[in-house]
Amino acid sequence: MKLHSLELPLGKNQQIPKSPKIVLVVAFTLLFLVVVPYYTLLNYPLYLLKNPSEPPTSYDSQDDLVSISSSDDCDLFSGEWIPNPKAPYYTNQTCWAVHEHQNCMKYGRPDTEFMKWRWKPSGCDLPLFNPAQFLELMRGKSLVFVGDSVGRNQMQSLICLLSRVEYPIDVSNTPDQKFARWTYTSYNFTMAALWTPHLVKSKDADSDGPTHNGLFSLYLDEFDEAWTTQIEEFDYVIISAGHWFFRPMVYYENRQRVGCHYCLLDNVTDLNMYYGYRKAFRTAFRAINSLENYKGITYLRTFAPSHFEGGLWNQGGNCVRTKPFKSNEAKLEGQSLEIYMAQVEEFRRAEKEGKKKGLRYRLLDTTQAMLLRPDGHPSRYGHWPHENVTLYNDCVHWCLPGPIDTWSDFLLEMLKREGVRSYEERLQFLSDRKLNAR
Repeated sequence: MKLHSLELPLGKNQQIPKSPKIVLVVAFTLLFLVVVPYYTLLNYPLYLLKNPSEPPTSYDSQDDLVSISSSDDCDLFSGEWIPNPKAPYYTNQTCWAVHEHQNCMKYGRPDTEFMKWRWKPSGCDLPLFNPAQFLELMRGKSLVFVGDSVGRNQMQSLICLLSRVEYPIDVSNTPDQKFARWTYTSYNFTMAALWTPHLVKSKDADSDGPTHNGLFSLYLDEFDEAWTTQIEEFDYVIISAGHWFFRPMVYYENRQRVGCHYCLLDNVTDLNMYYGYRKAFRTAFRAINSLENYKGITYLRTFAPSHFEGGLWNQGGNCVRTKPFKSNEAKLEGQSLEIYMAQVEEFRRAEKEGKKKGLRYRLLDTTQAMLLRPDGHPSRYGHWPHENVTLYNDCVHWCLPGPIDTWSDFLLEMLKREGVRSYEERLQFLSDRKLNAR
């Protein structure tokens, strides 16, 4: 922060005292009055102000942390991928959190260029992820990923990026890794995953189904209490969903069957996937807004498109490109566009309702950036070629290391902006309450 000189309100005939002690006292008092309230407002520690141009490749307690300053008027999510020869910042050898099916280097992916790109917003720079700074900002706080396996993919990426500073310990209260919890003991920071592929109450109605990919019953107006009963304790909730809604589903509302998506059942109306997707997000956000004790910040991590080419996922489709698209080479359209629009529209509706209670919503808009990364998926490099397993080419999840690591760049920059934004929204909330009370 740039400090400007201040003039003391001296009278016409007053003299500034010459005493060095008095001058020092006055100068220190002014500095204290100007600087301390500003950083108290932001709720960031003062020692986060050092600003090396790049984060170091490893960290210890003496390492400098990058600046918290950022430009709020820059759209982080519109831009291009540019080369980053210094990446990656971890490997499958240094991080145990890499899921086997996303461990592309272990299973023989021959190219490495997909790991060597960074996102460049059109109007500013997006700093690379700094694990020491992230953990300091998260000191004494908690973060949970609510969603499906792509959400878990994001959490494992974050664990790997943080591994340069500290590894977490497993504090899960269940052996089911779909509900894993990790704690960074030096920072009293807890990270968790809550599995809910449809966001609402659902069950497997037929493990085979009409397309041999299962048939699910979705209760579109009922909360999935596996996650809704647990998030009140978290400071940050990152919610996401998408790819499971492409599967056959039967929709229920008020416990009555109202239609389906590609269920191929007699006398059942096909309402398409977007109907269920929109209703599921509406119910999920309604659950968050109904919680009495939830005071956290909710992030919607937007849909990350798949990149199957040459066929559908179960009909030989694959993703074999080795470089990102330029922004003028790919367009968000079709199903991906419909899904994106539906979730953002429901997000805006929930944000409006949440503001009435002082709740905060943020859009972690990864869609455009990930649309441009057909090269970042595991494809067939999620298992050994000779293994006797039934796995399709994976063009949904993301290799680790890989493009998904950029989601943590986005998240950290949003956290750095949060102090001022939360303060402004709090003032607006209190002002609105006063107006409504009149």
